[in-house]
Parts: sequence; C-alpha cells; structure tokens
Amino acid sequence: MRLTADIWVSAYLTRLRLLEIPAFVVQRGDSTAGAVLIKLNTLDGQACCYQRSFDLMTGERKWMVLVAGNEADVDASIAKQRGFDPDLWVIEVEDRHGRHLLDEPGLD
Repeated sequence: MRLTADIWVSAYLTRLRLLEIPAFVVQRGDSTAGAVLIKLNTLDGQACCYQRSFDLMTGERKWMVLVAGNEADVDASIAKQRGFDPDLWVIEVEDRHGRHLLDEPGLD
C-alpha cells in the first residue's frame, strides 16, 4: 500500500527539518495521487530536480535526476512539467552540501 502524496511530503519535510535542512512546498499537488518533484538548490546558482521513476530492470521505484544545471534552466524545466501535470507537487530543498535524503530508506 502506497502513502498518499500529502502524507509522503509531510514525512519528507519532517526528516529534512530534523537535520535542519530547509525545504519548502513550492507547489501543492493532488493530496492523494499527485506526483512529486524535488528541486535541490545548492545556493550557488546550480540546482538539480529529482523525480520518482519505476526501474524496469529491478521493478522498484527510485529517485532519478530529471534535470540538473543552472538554476534558471532547472526552474524552466519544472515549470514545463507543471504545465503538463496540474496535480504535481514541487518541493524545494536548500542545502549547500547537496543533501536531499532521497537515498534514505523509506523515501523510495
């Protein structure tokens, strides 16, 4: 059984907050089934956007890079995705060390 999007987002934000990693909901999506994008802003003009994907080789869901590079380019890509999917959640994580916690157990 999968968690609803709003419960997953709440748990994710709590994990980040416990490690004092700032994160913000930039766009609130559908509370039950909205997809989630995570933008990692390293506060140096660079950013990376992650999306959860299904790995056909293993049958597992995992976080993969959607786009990375100049923050303005990443923001443009996210805006394009939002145009396709109005139910999309966008979370922005700000960490100079590049920590996003997406590789932690329970966040796949």
